[in-house]
Amino acid sequence: MSRSPRPHLSLLRVAACTGALALALTACGSGSGAGSAESGSGGIKVGLITKTDTNPFFVKMKEGAEKSAKENGAELLTAAGKFDGDNAGQVTAIENMVASGVKGILITPSDCKAIVPALAKARAKGVLVIALDTPTEPQSAVNALFATDNLKAGELIGAYAKAAMKGRKAKIATLDLAPGVSVGVQRHDGFLKGFGVGAKDPSVVCSQDTAGDQSKGQTAMENCLQKEPGINVVYTINEPAALGAYTALKAKGREKDVLIVSVDGGCTGTGAVKDGKIAATSQQYPLKMAAEGVQAVVSYAKDGKKASGYTDTGVTLITDKAQSGVAAKDTAYGLDNCWG
Repeated sequence: MSRSPRPHLSLLRVAACTGALALALTACGSGSGAGSAESGSGGIKVGLITKTDTNPFFVKMKEGAEKSAKENGAELLTAAGKFDGDNAGQVTAIENMVASGVKGILITPSDCKAIVPALAKARAKGVLVIALDTPTEPQSAVNALFATDNLKAGELIGAYAKAAMKGRKAKIATLDLAPGVSVGVQRHDGFLKGFGVGAKDPSVVCSQDTAGDQSKGQTAMENCLQKEPGINVVYTINEPAALGAYTALKAKGREKDVLIVSVDGGCTGTGAVKDGKIAATSQQYPLKMAAEGVQAVVSYAKDGKKASGYTDTGVTLITDKAQSGVAAKDTAYGLDNCWG
């Protein structure tokens, strides 16, 4: 596993660490506790707190944690929000899990800053805390971060798009996330770096925010086409935004002559690559994040060694139209490893 001091985010969730909504806690066994006991028989206890239990990304993350806990003879306690953003609910989940005797907590923080005091209390009691997917602010508020390198994810699709254009003049639209959200900034900057252009390069003819939403992606693409009908390359923050862009392009009869690239690697998005709607996507691995997190907690329980720093959980370019000089795997691989 490669390590880096830089904080990185990932997303289909496309959510910043903000907001205050409701967290739904499942009962531990039949009583009211930190979460639901998923596996194990009362040995090493590991807690997993995700932002929601309905988003496919977090469903896959939970699946990875469950499998790893079973393989390692650990007991998994889980908690998940009905919506992204409830810091108070995550604080309660942390407190309940600590009271239940967990050796470690894996968390995708909904509020990267507000969750810090609760995490500090857990760590003070000897609990190993690992952030999955989303770093805390500061990152040092947790022992370790297991997440996608989003800058690299952007670079991969940028390099792919550059190669696929084969020297043709590019007119680029970027369908971004929202101002100031790290994941959006990193993916956007990575794309530009991979394509070999600067932020103010004239080839970038339109930039619109989408919040990672399909309908907003469609509207953003419509707006960009009004501004510059000759757009021939579209970068999107995630696959829902990419599919929105595809819908807008198809309405103009442009879906076959505009190159769309994206990030995430969910099953729907990977299927869209197979169908030719998206040229390529950078796939990330929530199952791996959780599985490695559980393993780290089990190791800590057994030998006292704490995971630390940033662990890159990997990213792979997925396309059925490989370009020379850009490492990639096909959609058969992508669909075998997708989530959702």
